[in-house]
Amino acid sequence: MKIETQCLHEGYTPKNGEPRVVPIVQSTTYVYDSTDEVAAVFDDPTRSLIYSRFENPTTDAVEKKIAALEGGAAAMCTSSGQAATLCSILNICQAGDSFISSTSIYGGTINLFSITMKKLGIECIYVDPDCTEEELNAAFKPNTKLVFGETIANPALTVLDIEKFANAAHANGVPLIVDNTFATPYLCRPIEWGADIVIHSTSKYMDGHAVQVGGVIVDSGKFDWTQGKFPCMTEPDESYHGTVYTEKYPFAPYIVKARMQLMRDFGCYPAANSSFLLNLGLETLPVRMKQYVENAKIVAKYLDENDKVESVFYPGLEGNKYYPLVQKYLPLGCSGVISFSIKGGRDTAVRFMDSLKLASNEVHVADIRTCVLHPASATHRQLTDEQLAAAGIDGGMIRFSVGLENVEDILADLKQAFDKI
Repeated sequence: MKIETQCLHEGYTPKNGEPRVVPIVQSTTYVYDSTDEVAAVFDDPTRSLIYSRFENPTTDAVEKKIAALEGGAAAMCTSSGQAATLCSILNICQAGDSFISSTSIYGGTINLFSITMKKLGIECIYVDPDCTEEELNAAFKPNTKLVFGETIANPALTVLDIEKFANAAHANGVPLIVDNTFATPYLCRPIEWGADIVIHSTSKYMDGHAVQVGGVIVDSGKFDWTQGKFPCMTEPDESYHGTVYTEKYPFAPYIVKARMQLMRDFGCYPAANSSFLLNLGLETLPVRMKQYVENAKIVAKYLDENDKVESVFYPGLEGNKYYPLVQKYLPLGCSGVISFSIKGGRDTAVRFMDSLKLASNEVHVADIRTCVLHPASATHRQLTDEQLAAAGIDGGMIRFSVGLENVEDILADLKQAFDKI
């Protein structure tokens, strides 16, 4: 059977006699009838496909699905969540610019912002996620180009007040970028609360099965780039035929620019097979997210009542300080990830983790299988004590990602591990 590239480029809807699932188009190239047709696609990449470093029919279908889930205008998948974060910033920042970020974000993102971005001449200005509106507005500089935060921070599990951060960003003429990895669009759609760009590590809940790494950037299509701070959007792009993105692609200039500049130059595009597997995960996302939340609530309550636990941080607990924000932004729940600190600090936490049998000790999270991690020794190992504290992490903290196993089995594993300490 021949699958026309244009069929998938418009979004995959199977017709009579075609496969029910999104097909894997395992190809780097796409054939045209004439040189003029190839040239026309280079002039306007929305006409069709060029090359699989930019776009692939299988991935294109998945991008359209994720954009629809988030309520956005367009999306671009990447080879990892870290690549999505990098591209989302570099698409509108250059040497001499700055951006604002919550301190309560993933450790790898802190490294990216504090070290690599600094080497590129881009300054990250950190703010406490609980800062006042006055403190947030005071952080802006004339060269600030965006604001960044995580819906549910990894692993501190702080909840971002999206409207507060969006209002401050817009008052200063810049967009808000929100990493929605832990919430997924099933639990929260940041665009509905004012976010302009949404990113994900699709390796986590969207995939769900720990079979492939990926990321995605979603453009809301709502931000006004013509306010004067973004000549990269409103002036001719010399590297792409003098295109003015806001004029030629008003529906989603941000994502078209990201594809035709950054993806062209970096080539961090996912393979067709990876997108096929991601699509399978997306098809069960609502069912899985509902069960993650149900299991996590039970486990969080058990940990909260355990006398060997110093503290439990799960925003879904009524006593948590972010519970009001959960009710506002995450009424269906706040994922299956729990952070808790064991009495006795780092050594006791490590001994407890090494005693678990059902839960896997691994550098992953948001899987169908329960997994556990010691952030201070792993994902946030490069951070100083001051940075750890700012990210809400101490030596005794454990990140516990509740899976889809029978919750009684998860509890039994926790109980036997607690008995060993």
